[in-house]
Amino acid sequence: MNTLKVEDRDDRMVVTLHRPAQRNAINAEMIAELHQVCAVLEATPKPLLLTGEGDHFAGGADIAELRERGRDEAFAGINRTLFDRIAKLPMPTVAAVSGYALGGGAELSYACDIRIATETAVFGNPEPGLGIMAAAGASYRLPELVGKSVAKQVLLGGRNLDADAALRHGLVMDVVAPGEHIDAAHKVIDRITRSAPLALKLTKIIVDAPGSHPFADDIAQAVLFESRDKHDRMTAFLEKKR
Repeated sequence: MNTLKVEDRDDRMVVTLHRPAQRNAINAEMIAELHQVCAVLEATPKPLLLTGEGDHFAGGADIAELRERGRDEAFAGINRTLFDRIAKLPMPTVAAVSGYALGGGAELSYACDIRIATETAVFGNPEPGLGIMAAAGASYRLPELVGKSVAKQVLLGGRNLDADAALRHGLVMDVVAPGEHIDAAHKVIDRITRSAPLALKLTKIIVDAPGSHPFADDIAQAVLFESRDKHDRMTAFLEKKR
């Protein structure tokens, strides 16, 4: 890997965007390497911790590359396809964000299930100022995360969300001091890994499914009720209580 640092642990994968001189700007090589990470996590599901090297998460897409893309590349949805794939990973994903998460960097963080931010974090989508739109998921993920009004303030009004605003609007789970975001994200994953993997997987599928789906909830619960993990965990709980 040239643009990522990857630490594949038994119970989680830690991926660090590693182009610090470019504020971890997302280029084609990084997109390809993140696809490789997704393939591993799809084959061997485990939680993902995603962060950026240095002071920033990701300052956006690589503008030099983006300038050369044309209609065919837009129809291919190069960044969007990857971010959609990350959003659909079978186990929870946590973004640990410091500094800038702008443009494609913001959209990458939106694709994760949970975000932890430092006090220095800034989320924004300045794409219209460059003559394009935020087309890698922001138009449908950000309204779900913060509501349509705030999403329009970001996508149309050029508003950046600092850490306090991101917390207030529910974009991030917690705000921590600079340098503490990765440890905080690990603590979230520590809690995640104490839960039943199949319960997490089915819960994520159900939560991400559009609309109301009571019968799907019942079917997922029926699968879990028949699982050995459910029986063993409830037995252990009752025995501990006694």
